[in-house]
Amino acid sequence: MSRVNRLSPLTVGLAAAALMFSGAAAAADVSSNWAGYAIGGTNTTTGAATQFTNVAGSWVEPKASCSTRGASYSAFWVGLGGYSLDSQALEQIGTSSDCNAAGVARYSVWYELVPDAAVTVKLKVFPGNRVSASVNVSGNTVVVRLDNLTRHTFFQKKLMMGLPDLTSAEWGAEAPSACDARSRCSVLPLANFGSVAFTQASVTGDRHPGTIADTAWTATPIWLITDSRVSLFTASMGGAGAVPGTLSSDGTSFSIGWQQSVVPPEPTPTTPTPDTPSTP
Repeated sequence: MSRVNRLSPLTVGLAAAALMFSGAAAAADVSSNWAGYAIGGTNTTTGAATQFTNVAGSWVEPKASCSTRGASYSAFWVGLGGYSLDSQALEQIGTSSDCNAAGVARYSVWYELVPDAAVTVKLKVFPGNRVSASVNVSGNTVVVRLDNLTRHTFFQKKLMMGLPDLTSAEWGAEAPSACDARSRCSVLPLANFGSVAFTQASVTGDRHPGTIADTAWTATPIWLITDSRVSLFTASMGGAGAVPGTLSSDGTSFSIGWQQSVVPPEPTPTTPTPDTPSTP
């Protein structure tokens, strides 16, 4: 997924920095610019990738903790596509809790259809407001909607897109990225948003409605570590970021917590089965 620096109309693909680690409970990806959950899967009947046509979720707009040490940014969203490393598209909508260089917090609503830049919309949102967001795709038509349930206002827009990516669905918190004219991109400082709790998460894949934890697909937790040194070979190195909590028993909710220092989960060796000889 990608977000834009609202001072620049340029975007960066989020999934390109994802790395896979095997945790004690479940596999987890480590990303340089977002945290949350992503789902994907294969249709057991056709063998093709599951096509997700709807994603939705709710959250309470976090309050950014700002200082005068520099600008920082955070975004919260639901989206379709963009998770695969070779993805060229993404459809998402969400909110932002940002800090300017003077230490003043700013809050906004936006949507984005990658490869186009994000668009800020004229819908007010404030810390503590409960919002509900959704993305729906039918053919080449994408409908994005965000309701401010606290203020009883909403934004909805129908858009046309050449080739939407429907191979995944996501719920996340992100450190936006900025790119120059040569598409050289860097992750912007992540604002201290405290925590954000996603609730009422739902998704439809191949006409099957479900939650994040539905057995029809695979859910992957994503850890955000903004330190670019993180790699499979330097797993002990960490940086500021955010970590998702475990899913609720019904798979409809989880929280993401900002952390000053995040160390990725240690890779867990695979235990060979009796039919699989171990590697020397």
